[in-house]
Amino acid sequence: MTRPVALVAGASRGLGLLISAELVARGHTVHGCARDRAELDRAADLIARGEVGAVRGTGGRPAAGAVTRGGFVGHVCDVTDAEAVSTWVEEVVASEGSLDVAIHVAGIIQVGPVESTTLGHFRAAIDTMLLGPVHLCLAVLPTMLDAGAGRIGVVSSVGGVVSVPHLLPYSVAKFGAVGLTEGLHAELSGTGVTATTIVPGLMRTGGHLHAQFVGDAPKDYAWFAPGASLPLLSVSAERAARRIVDGVLAGRSQVELTPVTWVGRWVHGLFPGTTSRLLGLVARALPRGDDRAPSMSATAGHVDGAQARRMLGSRVVDGVSVLGDRAARRLNGTGSRDL
Repeated sequence: MTRPVALVAGASRGLGLLISAELVARGHTVHGCARDRAELDRAADLIARGEVGAVRGTGGRPAAGAVTRGGFVGHVCDVTDAEAVSTWVEEVVASEGSLDVAIHVAGIIQVGPVESTTLGHFRAAIDTMLLGPVHLCLAVLPTMLDAGAGRIGVVSSVGGVVSVPHLLPYSVAKFGAVGLTEGLHAELSGTGVTATTIVPGLMRTGGHLHAQFVGDAPKDYAWFAPGASLPLLSVSAERAARRIVDGVLAGRSQVELTPVTWVGRWVHGLFPGTTSRLLGLVARALPRGDDRAPSMSATAGHVDGAQARRMLGSRVVDGVSVLGDRAARRLNGTGSRDL
């Protein structure tokens, strides 16, 4: 029996690693890409040993009655490079002979007030989280359309349906990703190929350690890290990965993972003026940087989360972020590169 073949962009850690493990547990051969070979090798080892996701604790073996597990192959590829993405997809199709699933997870998140951002920050966000999905979709669609079947998923964010203060470049890119997958889902109707818009809320992946802080980095870290760690504000990434894979394989148009996401989307849709005013109050309460206005500079300077944490030096923030820290260690997220 031929195994289904899946691509996961941004597969080496966090949510992408868990989605890869979930697909492997369901019998897929997963070809995952990331920028760092060492991270990919560690990810492959974690999946093979069954230490992440649905197979965690089984020693890498399927449970009784489960489908035979697939496997994971890592590829070095930067999703911002259209030619590299095209080559990656072509190589996988040539070696496997088919392509069933493609999920884009790769992303970065920049945190800080608009006056501390530059054109470079916007370009970095758009290149990764909007053009990255565009590159993947355009590369896989010829094969999927020829086969008359395929499943595409793009991970956006609640920041792609409601623009959250201090996350403007991120929200701009994620709004575009929502438009891409919603439009694709409509245009692909009747072809056998589907595109799923994935809108998670905050998840415990350890991403707070890799977030890129601009402006007053320690003060922004002080609210961002707990939000990405506390159980009442964030959800288990393992649970999120299972629901994402369920939705993509079922060909659903949308996967919304938390009540906050659903409520936020619908309240903003019905009362956009009210939500904008409320978010304005939130923005006024958040820390400001020393910059007076945004810049057209092409540079995208930042302080990563791990460094911002050291600069803050708060035992209280460290204490309430412990679940996020554990997720980072568990999900291959303790390296130095940005998400």
